[in-house]
Amino acid sequence: MFLHIGSDYVIPLKNIVTITDMTAVKSGINQKFITAKRNEKKVEDISDGNAKSFIVTDNKVYLSAISSITLKKRAGYIKAEPQEDREEE
Repeated sequence: MFLHIGSDYVIPLKNIVTITDMTAVKSGINQKFITAKRNEKKVEDISDGNAKSFIVTDNKVYLSAISSITLKKRAGYIKAEPQEDREEE
C-alpha cells in the first residue's frame, strides 16, 4: 500500500519509519535529527514552507503540509471514528 503525503507525492507504507507533528521538532533530539538529515541532503520539503508534519522513511525525510493525524489516519495507524447512526424522530 501507499500513502499520499501531499503535492503529488506517494510513498510506500513499508518504507515509513514514523510520522511526526512538526511541533515535536522543537525538542532537542528531533531538531538535531532534522538538521543532520538536512546536512546530508536527505530532507525534501514538499510543503511549500508550511510544514505541519514530517515523515521519516528508510532513506529520506519529507516535510508535509498535511497534519500528522490526517496522514496517520490515511495510513491506517489511527482508525477513523465510525459515524453514529441517528434515528430520525
